[in-house]
Amino acid sequence: MSAKKADQQKKTLRVRQIRSGIGCPRGMRETLKALGLGKMHRVAERADTTTVRGMIASIPHLVEVVE
Repeated sequence: MSAKKADQQKKTLRVRQIRSGIGCPRGMRETLKALGLGKMHRVAERADTTTVRGMIASIPHLVEVVE
């Protein structure tokens, strides 16, 4: 495996939904869905990009980053 592919595999974030989106504004619920979440305690693995980090930062009370 090349070094470039190894770097790409390491740069992922595991995101867990810790609170429900019920009662939250529509935009927050849509952000959860875009991250691949929607049910409590589900974990989604996403690429570590500024876009994904921005989505996580917009709903920090609903999700946590799992190491």
